[in-house]
Amino acid sequence: MAQVNNKQVILNDYVTGFPKESDMTIVDSTITLNIPEGSNDLVLLKNLYLSCDPYMRMLMSKPQGTANPLAYTPQSTIASRGVSKVLESGHEDYKEGDLVWGLTKWEEYSLIPAAQILLKIQHTDVPLSYYTGILGMPGLTAYAGFFEVGSPKKGENVFVSAASGAVGQLVGQFAKLHGCYVVGSAGTKEKVDLLKNKFGYDEAFNYKEEQDLDAALKRYFPEGIDIYFENVGGKTLDAVLLNMRIHGRIPACGMISQYNLTQPEGVTNLAHLVYKRIRMEGFNSADFFHLYPKFLEFVLPHIREEKIVYVEDIAEGLENGPAALVGLFSGRNVGKQVLVIARE
Repeated sequence: MAQVNNKQVILNDYVTGFPKESDMTIVDSTITLNIPEGSNDLVLLKNLYLSCDPYMRMLMSKPQGTANPLAYTPQSTIASRGVSKVLESGHEDYKEGDLVWGLTKWEEYSLIPAAQILLKIQHTDVPLSYYTGILGMPGLTAYAGFFEVGSPKKGENVFVSAASGAVGQLVGQFAKLHGCYVVGSAGTKEKVDLLKNKFGYDEAFNYKEEQDLDAALKRYFPEGIDIYFENVGGKTLDAVLLNMRIHGRIPACGMISQYNLTQPEGVTNLAHLVYKRIRMEGFNSADFFHLYPKFLEFVLPHIREEKIVYVEDIAEGLENGPAALVGLFSGRNVGKQVLVIARE
């Protein structure tokens, strides 16, 4: 079979500090569109939609201590979760034409182990791009982090940082559906308006305009915070700890303010974990993948009935991938950042 062009995004070298577009290079490669003879565990994919996620920054750093098995290496193709179409399969569970989502590479075509595929896509009455977001890893992260780790009760006070992002926009809506009072923080007026007018947050504020985060949180939570959905870390976490209620919970999803620092910020108010008997727990969506069918049963009807909305920021073409990824760390994106490679 003839070879075809296969554009790829390559990481040039390990990254220190804030990532730059120049840390990545677009290269033109080729690929033969068939499975090597005798391979019964490989699947050939045409990539359609790729996910841009903050955790990808950590995979760009030189490994320290225990290496992350997903970490990138210099001069290799970067990877993320994505939506793909099966062109050929050596594995009995997948056949030509199947739509799947899972871990794939930033390239037009990928030959991957079938084990990297998380599942076949059964529900196509919603946008396929949603499987990089609300119906993919960010959606399950929001669901498991809020309901399983956060253990919410109706009427509780919930604060979400990075609230307009891929995960935060969902946490706020889930909390409202559960009967909670919800406040979010974001970094622009546009995003604050989005939180209040589209996602249904009770209140929202621009953290960049607040000289005193402790005072801002006391203004919005005079009785304190029951659940803080942590996406930011650093100064925000420090201020939140002062405003948590007794037996509060902090599902720690991410700490984007720390990813690009050569010296992470210290958190000075950790003693409040003890004083207030706060439970702070880091988690990963992979820990809860067994709940995915239950999650779909919960979220799909809400999407179809437009009780939950989801905002995407679409970038077209692999050549715009580096800019889209780097933009996450300056707040350039509004909503879930998705990279479109090809449309079905």
